[in-house]
Amino acid sequence: MNYIGYTFSLEPKGLNEETVKEILIAELGEAGFESFTETEGGVTAYIQTKDWKENILEEVQILNSEMCKITYSKEEIEQVNWNEEWEKNFKPLVVDDLVSIRAPFHEKKDLPYEIVIEPKMSFGTGHHETTHLMIQHLIDLDLEGKTVLDMGCGTGILAIFAEMRGAKKLDAIDIDTWCYENSLENVERNHCSNIVVYEGDASLLGKKKYDVIIANINRNILLNDISDYARNLEENGILLLSGFYNEDIPVIDKEAVKNGLKLKKTLERNNWVALKYVI
Repeated sequence: MNYIGYTFSLEPKGLNEETVKEILIAELGEAGFESFTETEGGVTAYIQTKDWKENILEEVQILNSEMCKITYSKEEIEQVNWNEEWEKNFKPLVVDDLVSIRAPFHEKKDLPYEIVIEPKMSFGTGHHETTHLMIQHLIDLDLEGKTVLDMGCGTGILAIFAEMRGAKKLDAIDIDTWCYENSLENVERNHCSNIVVYEGDASLLGKKKYDVIIANINRNILLNDISDYARNLEENGILLLSGFYNEDIPVIDKEAVKNGLKLKKTLERNNWVALKYVI
């Protein structure tokens, strides 16, 4: 499988480097790039050659921002060893001194919850911000005996943590084949027995009902699917949304309110946000 790699060099002006990286990775992900590694002063992004197009960067708005200067180069790559790239760049994540998310090769930490993952590809630290926020929300919830949906499950981290917190029946769904397969592996790796993983999108939900729905995806998909989430929540159910920025809250909230949801709590980390709604 051949890839095209873009190497971006950052010169932040009004924003710090980490924030620029987060925004760049998120926008590249929406443009179709599927894997990222962070470098000193920049980011390398990969896309399959078959998915590349001449104007691939046209919608990546931060490239035209006055808050930073970003230059880049492009090269064709025959093969990428994602695990090797990921191991060089991934850092373990610790949330509130309670939850450790690490790879098998990282040192074990003495914390109440430990999630061990080994992604099939590098996800970039942009996903760590939203994962961190969603886990903070889940820490505050009573999940004992609850039914949970992890929509856009990625590596399966949030579903795995929800089971550790006592959820009795969980569905994890992702449209990406890599993520579907990786979630299956990580569910087994963490000895979870209550999680069923599906490959697909919100059309799989049917008439199922959940006490808690977790959706850590991008803004446009959330706006399209909020009505489905609201319809599939039990009475007094909880919807957790993340994967977007602070400035996106008004448009997300407008759609949520239209579907009978009430905003109860907002968490923010480096301009990323995670919202808690009840129905």
